[in-house]
Amino acid sequence: MRLRRKNTAIDNQSQVNMRSQLRSVVFLLASVALPGTALAAADDGADAADAADAAALITVTAPRDQGYAVRSTGTATRTDTPLLDVPQSLTVLTRDRLDDQALLSIGDALRYVPGATNGQGEGHRDQPTLRGNSSTADFFVDGMRDDVQYYRDFYNIERLEILKGPNAMTFGRGGGGGVINRVAKTPGAQRHLGADAAVDSFGAWRVTADLDTPLAAGVAARLNGFYEDGANHRDVYDLERWGINPTLGFDLGGNGNIVLGYEHVSDDRVVDRGVPSRAGRPAEGFRDTFFGDADRNRSTFNADILSFAVDYAFSDSLKIRNRTRYGDFDKLYVNVFPATPITAAGTIGVEAYADGTQRENFFTQTDLVWETTTGSIGHTLLIGTEFGRQTTRSQRINGLFPGNVLRTSVAVTDPFRPPAAVFGAPLRSVRTRADIAAVFIQDQFDLGEHVQLLAGLRYDRFSLDFGNSLNGTGFSRTDNLWSPRLGVVVKPVANASLYASYSRSYLPQSGDQFVALDASLATLEPERFENLEVGAKWDIIPDLNLTAALYRLDRTNTRAPGAVAGTIELTGEQRSKGLELAANGQITPAWQVSAGFAWQDAELRTTTAAAPAGRKVPLVPRTQASLWTRYDFGDRIGLGLGVVHQASSFASISNAVVLPAYTRIDTAAFLRVTDGIDVQVNVENLFNTGYFPTAHNDNNISTGGPRSARFTVRTKF
Repeated sequence: MRLRRKNTAIDNQSQVNMRSQLRSVVFLLASVALPGTALAAADDGADAADAADAAALITVTAPRDQGYAVRSTGTATRTDTPLLDVPQSLTVLTRDRLDDQALLSIGDALRYVPGATNGQGEGHRDQPTLRGNSSTADFFVDGMRDDVQYYRDFYNIERLEILKGPNAMTFGRGGGGGVINRVAKTPGAQRHLGADAAVDSFGAWRVTADLDTPLAAGVAARLNGFYEDGANHRDVYDLERWGINPTLGFDLGGNGNIVLGYEHVSDDRVVDRGVPSRAGRPAEGFRDTFFGDADRNRSTFNADILSFAVDYAFSDSLKIRNRTRYGDFDKLYVNVFPATPITAAGTIGVEAYADGTQRENFFTQTDLVWETTTGSIGHTLLIGTEFGRQTTRSQRINGLFPGNVLRTSVAVTDPFRPPAAVFGAPLRSVRTRADIAAVFIQDQFDLGEHVQLLAGLRYDRFSLDFGNSLNGTGFSRTDNLWSPRLGVVVKPVANASLYASYSRSYLPQSGDQFVALDASLATLEPERFENLEVGAKWDIIPDLNLTAALYRLDRTNTRAPGAVAGTIELTGEQRSKGLELAANGQITPAWQVSAGFAWQDAELRTTTAAAPAGRKVPLVPRTQASLWTRYDFGDRIGLGLGVVHQASSFASISNAVVLPAYTRIDTAAFLRVTDGIDVQVNVENLFNTGYFPTAHNDNNISTGGPRSARFTVRTKF
């Protein structure tokens, strides 16, 4: 049974969110009114519409990929570069692939990305582990930082890019194991209307719409939106989320374009932290049991985002671009969760807390790209700047159970019934302001037909002011970060390359979300990530790419206990190493494929504040393998098959609880009803395998869903 009950604190927050949503709807209606008039006028004159179609030269951030094949990216190097020439491992999921697999979240997508796993994120956020490094903040949209904790949707993107290894030269601080970038849809030159509707066997349903139309000569608009009412196999779960994203594009005389955008996203869901452990393994027999409080476990999230993008070509060889983004984010989550394993007496310890975050982000990036030559050497020279400010208010309140205790013992029953928690005085209440200023330079050298070099250096000045509202103390720290990147690409033939690269990144000691800075941490240097990588890429046929990467990634300057009790030293070190293999594209026009394999090992090399040397990093299975393929039998019928295998891994750095290995099989069937109308059925976990895909810690372990089916109708006109 699905329940939708909230506590008083959440109800109050929901009223605030509702007022915010109503303001957003008013804004949307106002913004749509004028385009609606223009659309009506355009419909009255076909000739005028045709002229607008021909004149509008609006382009998206990345060209629309066909099928699963990807030829280039503008993200990895901040310049439009063929994938063969990028000295780095990366995975790109095209819009067609996202649709074919019915992938709706980053967690779903990462199942098919070698070297990546998805964390539970406490049931309210994306939290991937890339090459052994977990993060809640290494997310970007069109290269712009998107670091607030929430679940990201794919309704308005063209493609999803996962870049492996430190990426500070391109993206700035963080990104030690890699980053995840969403490439957004923008207005185009041709009118089209797309709408999808889906329902699954749990009763969840979802609708999306995508309207793209020219308005006048050189002016185009696009409107993307979605609404989802979610459900799954868990006894107490529901989800309601929606988003809307109008954009307006202007052609700059054939030399570039400007795109203005606004987005509102709302997400209201149950916070589900899975099941506890028993005897070093996830507790069996509780796949559907909700170990929380149906009246309390809730997450609400609202975001309002404004974006501005301009691209302009002074000449064929000299171009400038700017990306500016402002976001206002409001997040509240409350949860009651298992804090201990199940005991021999059949009880668990339960804790609770509430956490709220308000953040405003402002970033602006400007890149100048100059293609030139010096003698016989070709250059693609990039010079850029980034400025930003992030202001955050964060508060945490512990829940107290009868007897005024933080943890209470509860009998394990189904359904689970913990006592009500009372939320009182804040445990943490902080205000932070982060100021970012960066400048970077990069050159891609063409040394003839067979050798290319990439060299880049970025300087970041990251300043953080931290105020503790509970005790009135304040601390600040400024870090000056130098992030180099070096790579060499050798192309023995035009359709294959060998590469070697080195990259470095940093993470300030205040962490991903700036919630911790005190007298001790304010004196500590940032954590450091250094990656050595060699690899090969081969377009075995024009639309099928094979890749291999071998890497070693060292994370140093992590905190460790000092020689004197109570002190901290930066002597902690972690090493990740591995091999990643992938194939993506089409074997024939009717046969699409995506396959991946990863062997990886990640462990602590020295004792840290978290664990002694020798411990394995959690959520890093020794081997991963995945396959997704679609084959079309003629123009109307297609079938899809997916296989995911993951070896065992540890639930946390304690290495006390093991997540067992598993293999899951998915299938799909596709039918073109008429031109413009397609239907598909995706069946997940065909053989109803029981498995535990991820965890947040030893006693918050997610359960894999049983066999389920999702039916989707896609229209495009």
